[in-house]
Amino acid sequence: MSDTNADIKYSLIIPIYNEEEIILEMYRRVSAIMAQLDESVELILINDGSRDNSLNLIRDLHTRDPRVCYLSFARNFGHQIAVTAGLNFARGQAIIILDADLQDPPELIPTLIQKWQQGYEVVYAQRLKRKNEGWFKRLTAYVFYRILRRLADVDIPSDTGDFCLMDRKVVDLLNAMPEQNRYIRGLRAWVGFRQTAVEFEREPRFAGEVKYTFSKSFSLALNSLISFSKVPLRLSSYLGLLSAGVALLMAILVLYWRLYQPNSPVTGLATIMIAIFFLGSVQLICLGILGEYIGRIYEEIKGRPLYTLAEVAGFTHFESNSVVSKSSSDRHQSFN
Repeated sequence: MSDTNADIKYSLIIPIYNEEEIILEMYRRVSAIMAQLDESVELILINDGSRDNSLNLIRDLHTRDPRVCYLSFARNFGHQIAVTAGLNFARGQAIIILDADLQDPPELIPTLIQKWQQGYEVVYAQRLKRKNEGWFKRLTAYVFYRILRRLADVDIPSDTGDFCLMDRKVVDLLNAMPEQNRYIRGLRAWVGFRQTAVEFEREPRFAGEVKYTFSKSFSLALNSLISFSKVPLRLSSYLGLLSAGVALLMAILVLYWRLYQPNSPVTGLATIMIAIFFLGSVQLICLGILGEYIGRIYEEIKGRPLYTLAEVAGFTHFESNSVVSKSSSDRHQSFN
């Protein structure tokens, strides 16, 4: 960190995507918490290619409150990349990530800071209860987190999202990681350091529509499994061994039926078709698993920036209305 940023103690990062109904209430509650903090604080809002009036509201907040800084993507890049951009630009010694929908209560921030002051480098908020969410959402989330924790190479705490506080040293490490497919809560666990949880009950969304649809949630879950576990690759090997065993068993059975039960109804075309479909499905599953990993290798070797910025305001390093294209590692280097 440069000396010009040494006076900033806390950075609050909030990604925003089509949240015009929430922004003003979010700012009201967050600014009330900011007023309680004894040290200097910055609020970083990331406009993730919103198509509504969100960007204009963000600009107005920046004009009214110099503590509000913002980044505006040239298009929608997704929640995890928006969080990454906020981490790249954050200048505080403690960086706090929360969502704009107020399901992550800003009032929990002082508790996170207390834990950080006790010596923890990562303090994550752990959900005890999800209010006003359907049984399917609760069930799938419960199952996913436990499967991920069992299969992942690192210990990723269950029932935790991106709502957390991270020390400067942790954020610097995350910024130095150039990978394209990012799962922040997994990377947060991977870096290590002293970590602890603060439990809370998740409130329903304040207003607007849910941005993490089932397809987006499934894509994030798939990305997390592939990014932090080699088990899917091993699964293809296990399926290959299983299919080989089943094929051998069927060959023995067919030989037995041919020799001792030539008129058995299970011999002939039906048996052949079952074997073909079984082996074909195993091969397609294995190819699909390999394809997911190869696709991520392809994304990495292209070396494209994680995001492009159409507008930047509130940061001394860039002027507003500039067009910026930076990878995570490039941003990290430019701030050191």
